[in-house]
Amino acid sequence: MKKIEAIIRPFKLDEVKEALLEEGIRGMTISEVRGYGRQKGHKEIYRGAEYQIEFVPKIKIEVVVEDALVENVVEAILKTAKTGQVGDGKIFIYNISDVIRIRTEESGTEAL
Repeated sequence: MKKIEAIIRPFKLDEVKEALLEEGIRGMTISEVRGYGRQKGHKEIYRGAEYQIEFVPKIKIEVVVEDALVENVVEAILKTAKTGQVGDGKIFIYNISDVIRIRTEESGTEAL
């Protein structure tokens, strides 16, 4: 099993969520996060004063999938989250040794 963590632009969330549902993803965790990468934030003007936004708002999507689904899920995220501009985000893939559903105590892929 793998955990796929994607940091994306907030306005792309609905598109990515729909693409993941089409790939058969039954559950996901969404978090509002802030950070920066190569874009190093941006400047804004408020009431005539310019100030630097260092941490840009992003959305973090976390899903755990069977190994066979990893490639399709990553491709779905890439297709829907990409704008071609700096700040599109990143995808991280982690190994998961086990998953346990608390309610039923099922483990492994049955717990997904």
